[in-house]
Amino acid sequence: MNELLVSYIKSKISVTEEELNTILSYFKSIQLKKNELLLAEGQVSQRSFFVTKGCLRIFFINEEGQEATRYFAFENQFASALMSFITGEKSKEFIQAVEPTEIFYISHKDFYHLLEIIPQWEKFYRIYLEIAYITNTRRLMSFLVQDALEKYRQLLAENPVIVRRLSNKMVASYLNISQETLSRLKSRL
Repeated sequence: MNELLVSYIKSKISVTEEELNTILSYFKSIQLKKNELLLAEGQVSQRSFFVTKGCLRIFFINEEGQEATRYFAFENQFASALMSFITGEKSKEFIQAVEPTEIFYISHKDFYHLLEIIPQWEKFYRIYLEIAYITNTRRLMSFLVQDALEKYRQLLAENPVIVRRLSNKMVASYLNISQETLSRLKSRL
């Protein structure tokens, strides 16, 4: 089992070796090619993903038919179309590998089974939801109160790996600005 996943779980909750082995037994690994889709709009999100190598992108298609990126998950991060995962409703989002990517995933059924059999998994889930809430609220606030330059500066300060590893097209999609605007911002800074 991947040490990244083990250390991530141990950093969030205290579990016995037996509990940890039970948790890990529900995770499966897969390797993805660049641009491979894990979830398409209209499907119900049945898995939660943990990235051990590479990058996953969660995005949707806006009314103008353009991709709008909500989230990037790099190494040592979880990702899922959480709204669909929780509600069982069809997802409005896509999940895609943007680099050759290695992940562990757990099914919705197994994730919720762990909530029943391992008390600490409830705490893990609460922490998972708190991280998602904070991330999404910060993103929403940046869209409501920041101009393009402020959003780009914040991205460089908080998550420079996005700018370093991903294409201008994806960075612009994440910031909700045009590629031309992004190029101008890069040349100014």
